Amino acid sequence: MRIDKYLWCVRYFKTRNVATIACRKGHVKVNNAVVKPGRDVYPMDKITVRIKQINYQLTVQDIPKSRVGAKLVDIYRVDSTPKTEFDAQNLLKYSKDYYREKGEGRPTKKDRREIDDYLTNDENRK
Repeated sequence: MRIDKYLWCVRYFKTRNVATIACRKGHVKVNNAVVKPGRDVYPMDKITVRIKQINYQLTVQDIPKSRVGAKLVDIYRVDSTPKTEFDAQNLLKYSKDYYREKGEGRPTKKDRREIDDYLTNDENRK
C-alpha cells in the first residue's frame, strides 16, 4: 500500500490529497528516509510524520484494506511518539507567560471602569 494512502487509512490525515502533499514537502519519513507519496509500506516499517510541529513516530503492524474507524486504528499501527513532543507543544499554548501579565500593556475594559470609578470617587471626596 502507498504511504499516502496508509496515512489516510489510519487517520493521520483527513484526506488523501493532504497526505500526498505532506509527503511531497518532506514531512514523512520511512526508516529515517524522506519518501515520495508512492512509496510502498510494509509491516514493521518505522514512520515519522510531522503534523503541526509534532513528530509522530509509528510502527506499521498491518496493512488495512481501506480507511478504518478510530477505534480500530491501533490494530494497524503502534504509536511510539515520546511525551516530550506533546509537552513542548502544550507549554507554548498554555503557559502563563503566553498571556499578558497583570499591569502590563493596555488596560482592559474592566480596568478602565475601575480607574474611572476611582477617579470619580476621588473627585467627590474633595
